[in-house]
Amino acid sequence: MTRNSRIIEPLLNILEMEREQGYQDRAVAGGLDKLLQRWDAELRPILDEAGSYSVLTPVQREAWVAEALKRLEPLDGGRPSGSRAKKTPRRAPPRRARPSPVTLDDEAARLRGVGDRVAARLKKLGIESVRDLVYHFPHRHNDYAKVRTISELVMGEVQTVVVTVWEVTAKPLRPTLWSVQAVLGDSTGNARATWIRHARPRQRPYLANSLKPGDEIVVSGRVSAYHGTPIFRDDPEFEPVKGQEELVHTGRLVPVYPATEGLPQRTIRRTVKNALDAAISQVAEYLPDESLHRTGVMGLRNAIAQYHYPDSDADKSAARHRLAFDELMMLQMTVLSRKRDWQAEESGIAIDAKRGRIDGFLDSLPFELTGAQSRVLDEVLADMRHDRPMNRLLQGDVGSGKTVVAAAALLMAVLDGYQAALMAPTEILAEQHFLTLSGLMSASPGGSAVAEGRVPGLSRPVRVGLLLGSLSARVRRTMHEMIAEGEIDMLIGTHALIQGAVEIPRLAVAVVDEQHRFGVMQRAAMRDKGERPHLLSMSATPIPRSLALTLYGELDVSTIDQMPPGRLRTRTRWVEPTKRDAAYGFVRKQVEAGRQAFIVCPLIEGSEAIQSRAATEEHERLSAHVFPDLRLGLLHGRMGLHEKEQVMEDFKDGELDVLVSTPVIEVGIDVPNAAVMLVDGADRFGLAQLHQFRGRVNRGMHQSYCLLLADDPGEEAKNRLKLVERIDDGFKLADEDLKLRGAGDYLGTRQSGLPNLSVASITDQDIAALARQEAASILDADPGLAEPGHAPLAERLAKAAVELPGEMS
Repeated sequence: MTRNSRIIEPLLNILEMEREQGYQDRAVAGGLDKLLQRWDAELRPILDEAGSYSVLTPVQREAWVAEALKRLEPLDGGRPSGSRAKKTPRRAPPRRARPSPVTLDDEAARLRGVGDRVAARLKKLGIESVRDLVYHFPHRHNDYAKVRTISELVMGEVQTVVVTVWEVTAKPLRPTLWSVQAVLGDSTGNARATWIRHARPRQRPYLANSLKPGDEIVVSGRVSAYHGTPIFRDDPEFEPVKGQEELVHTGRLVPVYPATEGLPQRTIRRTVKNALDAAISQVAEYLPDESLHRTGVMGLRNAIAQYHYPDSDADKSAARHRLAFDELMMLQMTVLSRKRDWQAEESGIAIDAKRGRIDGFLDSLPFELTGAQSRVLDEVLADMRHDRPMNRLLQGDVGSGKTVVAAAALLMAVLDGYQAALMAPTEILAEQHFLTLSGLMSASPGGSAVAEGRVPGLSRPVRVGLLLGSLSARVRRTMHEMIAEGEIDMLIGTHALIQGAVEIPRLAVAVVDEQHRFGVMQRAAMRDKGERPHLLSMSATPIPRSLALTLYGELDVSTIDQMPPGRLRTRTRWVEPTKRDAAYGFVRKQVEAGRQAFIVCPLIEGSEAIQSRAATEEHERLSAHVFPDLRLGLLHGRMGLHEKEQVMEDFKDGELDVLVSTPVIEVGIDVPNAAVMLVDGADRFGLAQLHQFRGRVNRGMHQSYCLLLADDPGEEAKNRLKLVERIDDGFKLADEDLKLRGAGDYLGTRQSGLPNLSVASITDQDIAALARQEAASILDADPGLAEPGHAPLAERLAKAAVELPGEMS
């Protein structure tokens, strides 16, 4: 018996079983493709190029199996084709029990067409269950709904035709790459279509064999002209008309899904469609009837179906509205529940926060508070007077004066006999806060981690302490002891503040700067250092108020929307690469006029992976070749504490003309005589960060300038730099940054901890407002979601596990 004869009968049995099971590719473990590859050498002369069975639709598989049986049956038992000898009857395969219905919680592999290979690639997309497929939403749709005749086709547009295949040819481009071309026609004329397909060496691609003259198909794609004949190029979508109850790839609004290598759109569409057909009826509505009535949103089951395969643009829009509402509703339910829980917990510390108690401190300042600063300070002090702990977000544009408001809140706690603390995300920012607060309290650091000064209204000296991870073990131990004994009134530091060894027994007010860079657990650890202290979170990145309410819905929001009087507008210019020397010349003129300058570079040291300027190398180059007669300093995050302090002191005291730095000077640096900010490699930064750099100048009474340099910016980068040049209002610039980059990049994806939104955008403010209103209505009526009608909502909320801003550390 030949090798061929030994495999024919088992293969025939498998194909018969596949036919009985409805062409689900489950007749053999691992799928039919795996078996065909193992027997490729023996079957190639018989089946030619069989192609991949797993990627076919059930209708296409039926045709494939029929053709294979037609070729294999004459060879059964080694008999030559056409032999009339009686064959040994094959034993019918045992009848299998009807499989149980597919459920949402089943593995995706239970669906027909999902073999091991497809399942492994789906897993790369985070898809493991049928439910995951149902909620794997498209990120856009191709409009293939415009069905026309060939004579009506318009060149350059995406269109759809229903045609008959007249002729199919295949030409090899390389041993494994083929061009498949088809001549198509309808009653009004002819057209052509071209596909590029891969195949095994010396074998024609499956498409060339499966697409046959006489087939009626639907073709969708962009049309161009070839010698006067319409042609669908660039791999147009197509599918047969016969046996198709519903078009999936053509003739409609066709979904385009997030994909991965080796998983084409056709496979994802077919798999998602199979999941919807099998399990969409099991999707349960979780919103109460009264919520559906109040909000007017589409039913959930219908919304899911219509968002995958919409009947019209209007249906797609309504479906997106409902699904975006769901995501934002879960976010709002979470933040509002958190806010209510926070307010319902046991009492905190009520501070005698009368404004008059700090009048002496405010009068000692070298400036008067703006109206906005005064208003926000009153909001903060009003919170502190209650025994319900404050939970407030303080935001404002660069230079608007947030630190003074925070200092007043910290001082109020000290005046009442308590301790206060401020936590910053970086050591250099913590050091700057230490120097700033020490100065406001008329205290001199004297080069140590403790500063002592006199404040009007306080009978004893106020002690300001600095706690950093980089301090020596001896200094840290001393600081820990002083803090625990209550000898430190105001404590400034980084994450070191929330370490277990740090005890702040009388902590009453905690300020968290750049709060979106800290995780929820880190902020909670800060609160745990005292008896539920008042918490004031600050953000130097202006966020549109509506966006802040969406992201930080558990916080009360105070905004300083007014700049100190007398501030001149910083003149900002994008400098073309060819004018770099002119930019250096301008810096020199400003220094000669008595001013100082920052030069900021993206990197500390040069990198082969990132082609951008580095601070250490630029400091050497500028010192030796560009400004050899000027005094240049270098500042970056790897320098030691005392070294950084010395550099900043030298710059503030005017002993340095130019400070070359990395982005560590982005926030918290205040040098009134600095009038020029030159950002080298400006295309490496977002709009908000460039605005922060610009805020380091314009701190005195001199005209200030911001120069933006980039060696080879693309068009998108040029447009961003021109926006910074044109807009100097931080909130307006934040709006533009949000539009350009999306919320994740705008706030910093790694730190922001934005909720995982697959349909909604964080800028869907109308939908967010509706979701917030509905969440508040439900929680007002049933705070614990204990009513029977709210059980599905409670279950959905528990499963959603919404990740809030700041939860990523």
